[in-house]
Amino acid sequence: MPASTRQRCRAGLTSLVALAAAFVLSTGTASAADTWTETGSDRADPLTESQGLTSVEVPANSANRYTGVGTIPLSVSSRGWNHVGDPDESYDGYYVEPYQADSGTAKMYRVQAPGGTWSEYVHTLASGEALNNSWDAISPDGQYMLSGEYGTMTRFLVFPTPGVNKSTSPSANLPLASVVNLDHAVRDVQGCDFSGATTLLCSSDDPDGSLFGYTKPLLQIDLSAQPGSADVTGHVTALRQLPLRSSCSGTFEAEGIDYDRRTGTLRVIVMSPGFCILTDSKTYKFTRG
Repeated sequence: MPASTRQRCRAGLTSLVALAAAFVLSTGTASAADTWTETGSDRADPLTESQGLTSVEVPANSANRYTGVGTIPLSVSSRGWNHVGDPDESYDGYYVEPYQADSGTAKMYRVQAPGGTWSEYVHTLASGEALNNSWDAISPDGQYMLSGEYGTMTRFLVFPTPGVNKSTSPSANLPLASVVNLDHAVRDVQGCDFSGATTLLCSSDDPDGSLFGYTKPLLQIDLSAQPGSADVTGHVTALRQLPLRSSCSGTFEAEGIDYDRRTGTLRVIVMSPGFCILTDSKTYKFTRG
């Protein structure tokens, strides 16, 4: 093949690769390398395991922790905090549960220290902030915590991690530190967890499917920098649809998510429709392909 022909072929191939890359970035669709393979499942109890979960590193050999309507203490629900979301735990043992009420101007994070004591940190809503408090995700360095609002959103909220970050106190308002500005809208995110210093994996309960071409996606968010006091950007990629299997037909609900760095196992809760919420709701397990 003449040199000029080879050069034109290489130029054409380069252009095609560039166009393909641009298409992936613009649509938020993952490449073939970004795969999570289902490896098993456990039944999810609708009362105590229906909202979220987190793996626990401190103390060693602890079981995973779950949240659901049945895990809310009466002393908490009686004060109006009647919904708990997807929790997280820092690598040094601070456990944080996100709470919301049916109305009001605040949301609450309930924190258990490694020694076992509980405390509550209340955040007064900033201008334009939704009341929803669906999840929290503590950064690997422990100092900052991401949290999400329900609905169609183009941002995540960033707070100093209550109980861990020395600037926080149960007697003071938990302030909004910054935001993560997403390059692609997300809908009804129910949980996120860090799989690396600047990488999040998120479960979306999106019932519409128009954002990524299918409903209930597993999302990856790649941050431009570690979260902190300055805003960062997040590149959104849809990886796959979460499993939607049940003996009943109807609407599934994707719930919380957890990534266990010790085993590389990803877990996501999916609640079954109708009566089958009692019988075949699952926590699905995945490993990176």
